[in-house]
Order: sequence, then structure tokens, then C-alpha cells
Amino acid sequence: MASGDVRAELKCSVCLDIYTEPENLKCGHNFCRVCIDRVLDTQEGSGGYSCPECRKMFSSRPALHRNIALRNIANTFLSPRPDQEESGVFCTYCVDYPVPAVRSCLLCEVSLCDKHLRVHKKSPEHILCDPTLSMESRKCSVHKEVLKYFCTEDDTCICMSCCMIGGHKGHEMESLDEASEKKKEILRNVLSYLLTKREETEERVQSLKEHRRKVEDEAAGDTETVTALFRDLRRRLEDLEKKVLRDISGRAERVSSSLLEFIRDLEIKKEELSRKMRHIEELCNMTDALTVLQESDKGDLCDTEDGDNEDRERHEELLHDGGGLDVAGISHTLHTLSDIITEVNLDFYIQGAADILLDGKTAHNDLQISDDRKTVSWSYRNQNHPETPERFQDYQVMSSQSFSSGRHYWEVDVGGSDWWRVGMCYPSIERRGGESVIGDNKKSWGLEKDCYVDDNDDDYKYSVIHDSEEILLPTNPSSNRVRIYLDYEAGRISFYDLCDPIRHLHTFTTTFTEPLHAGIRVWGGCIKICGGRREM
Repeated sequence: MASGDVRAELKCSVCLDIYTEPENLKCGHNFCRVCIDRVLDTQEGSGGYSCPECRKMFSSRPALHRNIALRNIANTFLSPRPDQEESGVFCTYCVDYPVPAVRSCLLCEVSLCDKHLRVHKKSPEHILCDPTLSMESRKCSVHKEVLKYFCTEDDTCICMSCCMIGGHKGHEMESLDEASEKKKEILRNVLSYLLTKREETEERVQSLKEHRRKVEDEAAGDTETVTALFRDLRRRLEDLEKKVLRDISGRAERVSSSLLEFIRDLEIKKEELSRKMRHIEELCNMTDALTVLQESDKGDLCDTEDGDNEDRERHEELLHDGGGLDVAGISHTLHTLSDIITEVNLDFYIQGAADILLDGKTAHNDLQISDDRKTVSWSYRNQNHPETPERFQDYQVMSSQSFSSGRHYWEVDVGGSDWWRVGMCYPSIERRGGESVIGDNKKSWGLEKDCYVDDNDDDYKYSVIHDSEEILLPTNPSSNRVRIYLDYEAGRISFYDLCDPIRHLHTFTTTFTEPLHAGIRVWGGCIKICGGRREM
């Protein structure tokens, strides 16, 4: 097959250039990775995807498969072939018509074709090199002698006279070949490191693309949930529903835009790394030691950091951006709206997790705290905790974290006990006496499960308690998981039953004057903290 035919077969139908990192679709057609990614990105939101060449349709974004064989063929075709390419230097003695030179003689300052090279003198003073038009650059500017040595102290190429009588006399010298090999070794190490960096960059690109799709999927799920919630509300909430959906779409679009922008930045950086690698490979493949040593871009080629820490930090930051939607927070807000709705703040996107850990220094002597500080169990055996001013004399414990601003929630599995209270309290709550119990004072708010007095143990009641005032819940929770939600600035502590769908139980409203800790009271069995999330 002719060279022109091969080139035609190796062209991407999108960019019309030789394949770069070719990938193929299920239909068998190949494209540059950057080209097919760009095409698929533009098809998002159109209801489907199609091959740019045969127009085969795909219901979801098609997976890409690297075509290693085709990549190797394309790279081989693009590689420089000195035996088939003219250097642009012609034989000095062929005057009738130009004949490409194969070697140049630095002594005679002539270039020679194969014919004249055979008759050229082979004495040692005749120094032959690759064809060149700039022979002066291969000679000492002071002594006009051929450069033969490399001064390691001054990092420069020198002639024999420089060694003997010039300014480099007494300096440590190396032959050009030795110095060239040392530099090539450095460049090979740089090349290996750049290859690793390029692979890491490619992995980041792929992980960001996966995260981008995940964010969009989560946004679609949130949209469906919120739509179902608004469907159950009265007609006057239709405008509010549209606002929530716009917020979801806008958040997903902003996150997607940030991810796409960083992906493009990394693609550019990857191309720059490839450029450096190709240049280094060219230097490493050169037989001319002087050209390798006189390469002026040494600092740029060997600079392997190039903002890698910033890329890594930005990569991690974007992977943890996007978040889900706090549907319980929206449900709570809607249930507490007045009849005339003017404005609702539905910015309940969760930015990070803040685990709740129990503070063993506050636990009653009959309570056992698990090693991960997530579970509190009632025990018949005294745990012999050391006496501290912070320790409760009642069967309860509070968290080590406190919250003095923002919106937060945490969840507990209460299925392991039949007598419990969960809620929040100030750190100044009493630790001894009846007023130390969560809910029995002005410094704490709680949700309780207890049995009716003088009744059988299978008949339980659920209530919320603050300042010893008990409010029975009209219906009992149907699940074993409870969510406690705090909006510090709004002065609200809310309780939710994590059934399907989530059900709001009660909200306390006040003005908080101290930081708040999570609190658990348990008698018999155990209570486990399932998780906690923090909203900014």
C-alpha cells in the first residue's frame, strides 16, 4: 500500500488528522480520544448518542475502548525516519544538480554525498558528523577548533586549545560522548517520570468524568424526589416547585461546568506532557552528542513538577463537590410554612460530613461506649469510669462535638432499646440530679420512647420533651431510625422518622444561647449513631 493510502486509513474522521490515542466504539469505528469525547459531550441532553461516522445510535453514553494496535501504527507512521527524509543539506561537490548530503566534514567545512564520502580522506583530523549547515556552531568561537570536550565545571563544550591553554585549563573534562550519555540518562529519567505523570493525569480525567456523570445522575434522582414531594402539596406551591427544580438543575450545571473546565485543563496539560516526551525522545534518539548537550530547553524539559500539587488538590476538591439534596430539610421547611408563602430558602445541599462521636468522659458508669465511639450500650456491670465533673449520674452521654452555627443533622438507630431519649443539650446542663436528664430542663430538647406507667411493657408511647413539658406524638414512628436536625441560626431542633417517605415528627423553636451537643439516654439495650452530615 502506498504511503498516501496508509495516511488516509490513519486519519480521524472528526479532526481529519492522524489518530492521537485512538479509541473505538461498539460499531467498530475509531476516533481520537479527545475528538470522540468532545462529540459525545455535545450530544448530552439530546436524548441519545450516535457514532459520528455511521450514525449508529446508542441509548446511553457508549463506552470507549483503547485501540492499542492502531495507536502503535499511527505513532510509527508519525515517527521521524532519517533514512527516508532529506536533511536539507546538499553535497558541496555535486554542482550539476543538488544531491542530499549524508555527512559533513568539520575540518574541510564541506558536506558530502555517498559518492564523494567514499573518496574523502579518512585521516583522524577529518571529523565527520551528521549533515549540517551550521558548522561554525561546532567549532570554538575563540580558537576556531572543533569542539571535542565538555567542561563539567563550566557546563560548556570546548576545544583542545581551551583544555591546554585557554580559560578551562585544569578543569575537569569529559568526552562529548560521555557527557552526552550522562545527559541522556537524566532525560530518560525525566521521560519516565513524565510518562507516570501523564498516566496519573489521564486517570484524573477519567475519574472526573465518572464523577460528573454521577453528579448528574444524583441531580436527576433529586429532581424526581422533589417533584413527588411538591405533587402532594396544594396548587399555590407550584411556583416554589419550579424554583427548587431550577436550583437543582443550576447546581448540577455549575458542578458539571467546573468539572468540564478542569477536564479541559488536564487535557491541555496532558498534550503538553506528550510534547515534552516527544522532544525528549528525539534528543535521546540523536547520535549527535553536541546537539544533545547544546539543547537550550534543559531546564524546561527537566521541570517535572509544573503545578502537580495544585492539580491534585483541585482534583480532590472537585471530586468532593456536588453533594446530594436534603429532602428531609425541604420537607421540614414546607411543613412549617405559613398559609401565605412569600419566600422559602431551599439551599439544603450538603457540603461535607461531620461524624458524631460520643464523649466517654460524660458517660454514666453503667454505660459502655464502643471503640469507634458510635454506640452506647447499657450494662448491668459498673464500668468503673473515673470520676470527672463532666460525667452524668443518669444513664446518658453526650457528644464530644458541639455546634454553634449552621445547619446539621445526625441519625441514630434506636431499634436496640425500648427505653431511650435522643436529642441535643447545652454543655452547661446539670450532670447530677433530676434536672440533668435530657428534656427535663431548659437546656436540652429530646425525643423519647417509654412504656406507659402501670401498663404492660408492650404498650409504648413516644413523646418530645423540653423543660419537663411532655408532648405525646399523635402517631408512633414506624422505623427504627431517627434523624435529629439542627438549624442553629433559625433556632430550630427537629425530629424525623426515617420511614419511606421521611416523616416530620416535631420541631422545637427557640433562640440558642450556647453551643449544642448531641445527647443520648438509654436504659436497657443499645443506641447506635448511624451517621452525621453538616451543611454550610
